[in-house]
Amino acid sequence: MAVTLRQIDVFLAVVDHGGFSAAADQLGMSQSAVSHTVAALEREVRTPVVQRGPAVAPTAFGDALLAHARAVQAAARALEARVSGLHTSAATGTVRLAAAPTAAHRLVPGLLRHWKAGLPGLDVRLFEGTDAELADWLRTGAVDAAVLIDPGQRHPEAVELARDDFRAVLRRDHPLAAEPVIRLPDLLDDPLLVSAGGCEPQITALHAEADVPYRPAQRVHTIGTLLGMVEAGLGVAVMPSLAHTMLGDALVMVPLTPRLGRVLVLTGPARRPWHPLVHRLCATAASAPAT
Repeated sequence: MAVTLRQIDVFLAVVDHGGFSAAADQLGMSQSAVSHTVAALEREVRTPVVQRGPAVAPTAFGDALLAHARAVQAAARALEARVSGLHTSAATGTVRLAAAPTAAHRLVPGLLRHWKAGLPGLDVRLFEGTDAELADWLRTGAVDAAVLIDPGQRHPEAVELARDDFRAVLRRDHPLAAEPVIRLPDLLDDPLLVSAGGCEPQITALHAEADVPYRPAQRVHTIGTLLGMVEAGLGVAVMPSLAHTMLGDALVMVPLTPRLGRVLVLTGPARRPWHPLVHRLCATAASAPAT
């Protein structure tokens, strides 16, 4: 089998961009060249990897190849960056960074500004996802670095970006809104609204620590929808304190007891070599002003 890096790049572009035309635009190739490259890959592996039709998607076999293809692509990009680094000290190239919405909203803009000033040749591409997606993307090579929540064993070069805790989000006219601290059991009379986009494991753990039942009334995906529902008086939410800048004037955030904190860490993958530019990102982030 003689699968090439070009075939892997094109296959991933077709999957990630949802079609041959979009992949061609992204790669600067003709649609015909993209189609021929995927066909050549399919001849090498002797089975289709992409379903053709109105909705282009990987086949079952193609889906099984994705993690391997991403790992190969990430390793190749890291190798290219390492070789380039032998000939120049300038940090140039692209790094794919993943972060959850609260971190992306509060921490990442300041980091991007700091990196732009300190590493002007670096292009950082941001991908937003849930906590579970971030870990999976980093593991498979879909991204080069991520802002992880409470990671286990940290890489020596990983950088702690912030610490915060979980708090109640209420309408400003809620009877408990003026309290300095709210006991979690005191929120049981209100419907609990949660976002499936992240933080639910921590909120579940918080309820377990308080020995109160965890019974969400509604699960939504985006934080914007969650906050809109709280503002409409449909319930209350529990969110990390970093999200306080996302609240409108009608909402307040109040500390909870028991308190549950979390740590946000910028890191590369745990089980494969880091992209060389991720080392530069972390070293520069360590000197970034506190948020």
